[in-house]
Amino acid sequence: GDTVEVDQPLVEISTDKVDTEIPSPVAGTVQELRGEVDDTIAVGEVIAVIGEGSAPSGGGDGGEGGSAVGGEADGDGGGPGKDGDGVDAEEATGSVADEDTAPAPSAPSSPAPAASSGSTDVSSGEGVLTSPLVRKLLREAGIPADQVQGTGPGGRITRADAERAVEQGPQEQAAAPQQAAAGGQQAAAGGPPPPPAPTGTAPGGAAAQRPSPGTKQVDFGGDRQVTEPISRVRRAIANGMKNSLDTTAQLTAIVEIDMTAVMNVRAAVKDAFKAREGVSLSPFPFIMRAVAMTLPRHPVLNSTFDIESGEATYKRYINLGLAVDTDRGLLVPNIKDAQDLTITGLAKAIADLAKRTRDKQVKPDEISGGTFTVTNTGSMGTLMDTPILNPPEVGILGAAAVEKRPVVVSDNFGDSIAIRWMMYACLSYDHMALDGADAARFLQDLKWVLENHDFRSELGL
Repeated sequence: GDTVEVDQPLVEISTDKVDTEIPSPVAGTVQELRGEVDDTIAVGEVIAVIGEGSAPSGGGDGGEGGSAVGGEADGDGGGPGKDGDGVDAEEATGSVADEDTAPAPSAPSSPAPAASSGSTDVSSGEGVLTSPLVRKLLREAGIPADQVQGTGPGGRITRADAERAVEQGPQEQAAAPQQAAAGGQQAAAGGPPPPPAPTGTAPGGAAAQRPSPGTKQVDFGGDRQVTEPISRVRRAIANGMKNSLDTTAQLTAIVEIDMTAVMNVRAAVKDAFKAREGVSLSPFPFIMRAVAMTLPRHPVLNSTFDIESGEATYKRYINLGLAVDTDRGLLVPNIKDAQDLTITGLAKAIADLAKRTRDKQVKPDEISGGTFTVTNTGSMGTLMDTPILNPPEVGILGAAAVEKRPVVVSDNFGDSIAIRWMMYACLSYDHMALDGADAARFLQDLKWVLENHDFRSELGL
């Protein structure tokens, strides 16, 4: 009975590697649902029928002109060769995680959630981009949909947004827009702005901001403990990590790298780079570029190792994986043929891939096929790490925090203590595929590139 538009998120498919939103190929009314939440769906299987007019009572064949979403199926409801258009399911068997059949917004020119008029049951989702499951979660929790901030495309309220709102409770959700409105009215009246929340002071006098809490929050409701089902993504991560440790011989080697030259180049161009390219320039693209430059000299770290078959496969191409922190867990998409990209190309690819991964727009083939992974643990301030391999890859680099530290510097005038930008690079590797000396040679080579390579020419300096 819900109305959908072309390219509106219709369902969320969860494979063993990634959650992906599938857009509707046609516009119309949902006539029939042939898949339920958590069903396992085969490739090409019809999962829904979309047609014109109201949905028939008691199911049926989807009505005249119905379109079978799912692909080449011979059942009723219009597959290819029938009255409607067919779309193949994702090229990996997965499960329907969330029927995101969202109603069209009441004001197409304004995708933001509509404000409550007082007479409309906004918890039902009218005028708000959301889905039946999300509306059900909000309705049961007594939270109006227009009081929930949507983080999906076009301001759509995702399942994660709804779960977060439910955890916070209806009172906190209702207070947020009221506080914002009160602040706006006060500013319009010319009154003083509300006083800022008290903050501490970091060394050097800078305002100290408390780090973000964990993405997973639990509403105990007064109980001493709460038991919940483990999510599909968490189960996949857990199985993958356990399998990685069970099937490989892992250890970690660490070197300290002077990143001062890189940080100076970045400081000189970051503002112009952001204005020109539209993405920020962090130290991470420099590290990814250095890895792509170093791996061809150490092909064993860009290989797969199969002890059962007795074969190792060495890759001339580099599909560079990057660990992306999402509210569903850590996912590792990869940049194809990273050896061909400059710092600019890598910065754009990183920003694009990370955003699409968090927005559930990444494709399964962007998750598979990696040859080496870099995890940016330093973005959260981690000083050292021992990352776990992503088999069948044999190496993963943990790029820790880049921090100012006093270090001993040797030059023609002798030794002195200087303040430098320093970083620990942590390489976890499969000892079955390579020895410690090989890992050390790779790290020393990477260290040389980051400390000595002239990156300025790639950035127009």
